[in-house]
Amino acid sequence: MPVFRRRHLCSLGAALALTVTVPATAAQAAAPGASAALREVMFVGNNWDGTADVIGSTGDFGKIGRIDVIPDKDQRMAEINADPIKWIYFMAIRNSVGEGHDQFVDDMYSTPDGRSMVVSRPSFADVVSIDLATGDINWRFPVSGYRSDHMAVSPDGKRVAVSASTSNTVHVLDIVTGKELGRFATGDKPHENIFTQDGKYIYNMAIGDVNTQTDAPWLDWTKGDRRITVVDATTYQQVKVIDMRPRLDALGLKDHSDAVRPAVFSPDESKLYFQVSFFNGFFEYDLASDKITRTKTLPKNPATSDDRTTFVNDSRHHGISMSPDGKKLCVAGTMDDYATVVDRATLQEGPLVTASKPYWATVSGDGRSCVVSESGTDQVTAIDFATGRKVVSVPVGDHPQRVRLGRVAADWTSPSAS
Repeated sequence: MPVFRRRHLCSLGAALALTVTVPATAAQAAAPGASAALREVMFVGNNWDGTADVIGSTGDFGKIGRIDVIPDKDQRMAEINADPIKWIYFMAIRNSVGEGHDQFVDDMYSTPDGRSMVVSRPSFADVVSIDLATGDINWRFPVSGYRSDHMAVSPDGKRVAVSASTSNTVHVLDIVTGKELGRFATGDKPHENIFTQDGKYIYNMAIGDVNTQTDAPWLDWTKGDRRITVVDATTYQQVKVIDMRPRLDALGLKDHSDAVRPAVFSPDESKLYFQVSFFNGFFEYDLASDKITRTKTLPKNPATSDDRTTFVNDSRHHGISMSPDGKKLCVAGTMDDYATVVDRATLQEGPLVTASKPYWATVSGDGRSCVVSESGTDQVTAIDFATGRKVVSVPVGDHPQRVRLGRVAADWTSPSAS
């Protein structure tokens, strides 16, 4: 596709072996009790491959190894083929949100000790813990319903929350044992999860039905119950619900979807920056006033059709992250084939960095770069927050999506099974 020239939480200040100020994802990995002989890395989930590449978290982001996240594929497929209902859902995932492919890895995090990786596997409707030394499965948790999705790890690294798409449920698991600690109900098709920095609350964004063709604004009501559900992270009881529909309507944006997609808090958690379905841009939401305070529309790629039914899973832009100092935002312009750094004070975008269907945005270990996954060209690309310009691209597996900071043993190499 021709291209137009030219994505949670911010830093908790975790003390790593390589002492740096890092975004919350790294702080989650560097939880209390972690061994000193660990190395910070980035996990790149190759959704269609069923692998996760392990790359450097800074510098040249060079490849360190690869993990097979579906070592039990034959067993899982035998179960699916023996159950007509499971088979129907498996094929529905392949032919809808999977774009003709099976979805073998959506999200992943390391345990605090760097010994295991916890992975959500949409097509297998589960979460597994994989031993990083052997490649074996430690535990498996089948989610309710028939598809698992985005995850989040608590700031202390002890719990992982996973969205179960078809049951409108979020499960919260002990990251070491896989035991369910609690669950809570959400809107339709729960997606992104975010723990607050103090670990007291979990925010879940339900995005509704993104694989239907009823994409015209006047058919928006067919997409389901889309809302942010906020729960107490100890009791898992609902604290409040935020529906962006009336807040968008108050600004005269009745044609904009209220399906909140990727989102990121400001460092002080007073503001939430979020993307919605079909929109080439993002919004700023003030939690104290309960209002959308600013709207940023980003450039369109002239080669990208405005036909909403052509957008992958209703995403026009999917991926947003923030520099640790809170001064810059990084946005993945998925259908417009670029990524860009945006000044948070002025909302002025920088250079449009060419990227092929970028599907996520995160922050490097040293906080200097935004790292986006280019699902269209099977690579990840680092963009300098200071200049807004590309630093480096690194080849990875088939259809990279989520990119997360994690930790492995300092002398880690790929398991032989991989």
